[in-house]
Amino acid sequence: MDFFTPVVDSPFDFGRIAAANALSDIYAMGAEPLFALNIVGFPTKALPLEVLGEILRGGAAVAREAGVAVLGGHTADFDVPVYGMAVTGRAKASQILRNVGARPGDALVLSKAIGTGILTAAMRARVLAGPLRRIFGKGDPPTPEEEAAAVASMARLNRDAARAAARFAVSASTDVTGYGLLGHLRQMLEGSGVAAELTASAVPFLPGARRLAALGIAPDGTRRNLADARPQLHAPLVVEADLLLLADAQTSGGLLLAVGAADSDPLVEALRASGDAVAARIGRILPQDEAPAGHIRVIP
Repeated sequence: MDFFTPVVDSPFDFGRIAAANALSDIYAMGAEPLFALNIVGFPTKALPLEVLGEILRGGAAVAREAGVAVLGGHTADFDVPVYGMAVTGRAKASQILRNVGARPGDALVLSKAIGTGILTAAMRARVLAGPLRRIFGKGDPPTPEEEAAAVASMARLNRDAARAAARFAVSASTDVTGYGLLGHLRQMLEGSGVAAELTASAVPFLPGARRLAALGIAPDGTRRNLADARPQLHAPLVVEADLLLLADAQTSGGLLLAVGAADSDPLVEALRASGDAVAARIGRILPQDEAPAGHIRVIP
């Protein structure tokens, strides 16, 4: 089950993004979703019910795309809009993927670009009055094209990426969401008893995200993620903006996959063929004695 408050202005797009995000955990485990229940909080005295209708219409559109029946749900009167889903899926026991099991020598592959937290923070800041507006005195806010790219990425299901990954011997899998790339990778490493090296320049970033990060625009969750990661992070040559992006709290991010090095290029090709055009090999699992478990070395 997953739900959150709006990250974009459009109620319809909010519904799409929240549904795709809720379905993501099923896909990250190598499973297929069966059905879902809507989870809704809505301020009925503050907003017209037409807004709620658009949110649910967006969620239903993504559920149809996923081949999932929405069987009902639960609604509560809330002070702000909240939407998400409780999703049930199934997988063969022998094919379930976990976020542990990465092996020394594995390659790390990422299916989607990151930067949604920074971009949505910039979108919110643009419409706020007061001191936050002055942030944009240093540069331009997100362009319509940058906003559209972020929405398209967040609303994109991880279904096709999961199906592409199922053709390979993936040793560990997770989706990248609120803890950011660094946080979810660290969970994988600690659970697997290994360390990793990331190449910052190999990580795909959404259009505009790096420019905004360089201006210091980032949500509190992203900054907390980076602070939490620093004790196990070694990145003396990587600029702060790139570290913020690597720690950026994602909404409906892509899949992070650990796979044998020989399979990494074919996996990237399969992900790109499935529609994840920016999928990339972004790092590797280090030899057992090269660094302590959970350690992340980042090179430019």
